[in-house]
Amino acid sequence: MMRVKTFLVIFLVLALGGCNSNTVTNNYIEDKKLDATIIVSSLKTGEEFIINKERSNQRYLPASAFKIPNTLIVLQEEIIKDENDIIRWDGIDKGLFEWNQDQSLKTALPSSCVWFYQELAKKVGIEKYSEYLNKISYGNKKVGARVDSFWLEGDIRISAKEQIDFLKKVYHKEYDFDEDNYQILNDLMIEEKNAEYILRGKTGWAQRVDPQIGWYVGYIETDKDTWFFACNLDIRQNSDAGYRKELVFKYLRELKIIKEL
Repeated sequence: MMRVKTFLVIFLVLALGGCNSNTVTNNYIEDKKLDATIIVSSLKTGEEFIINKERSNQRYLPASAFKIPNTLIVLQEEIIKDENDIIRWDGIDKGLFEWNQDQSLKTALPSSCVWFYQELAKKVGIEKYSEYLNKISYGNKKVGARVDSFWLEGDIRISAKEQIDFLKKVYHKEYDFDEDNYQILNDLMIEEKNAEYILRGKTGWAQRVDPQIGWYVGYIETDKDTWFFACNLDIRQNSDAGYRKELVFKYLRELKIIKEL
């Protein structure tokens, strides 16, 4: 009898994990009138917590969230040697102060430097990208006609659910990338490291579509488990971009994965 009760509890937790419509975070999303989804998924148990399950399966432009696979691709193709290999800035204003300088992977990934990755993309080429996207089964696997902007305004689309699946495979090193390249990516993705957790993540903002799409994807390692997360939302005004990280952290705290502030 005790085994039956235990099984029922586990079943209910897992079942409810996919339909978290009545949560503090979901209520906050509704109060702010945001159209968003969040998935938080356990490495240890596979348990998932999802806000807006329907949207979590819908595909959107990845924007700079694509820099995660792109970093592995350009390293594997030896387009760039390592995280310190520099491409010189051409002196033309790129729109942001941190972009107006020489760049390496170490600076370009955290700052989402578009021109740096565009220069690398031209050297990879459409055919090679198409080959990689099919190998790693990234979203709809479509590159489109513009090799230097397909992740910003092209045909490629990916869902939050697919982002989670992709990140887990990267974590387990299931794709055919060299060990050194995985390690470089892991180091570059670290956004926060403290006594409680290590957070690796990447934002994205597709600004050339209507509505604009914001992303925050990654994973957080605690002493108890590793949790993968993917959030996307419609950005209707620039201030909405701040919700990408805010919603993820709010949900992680609500789920007791990290402590309250």
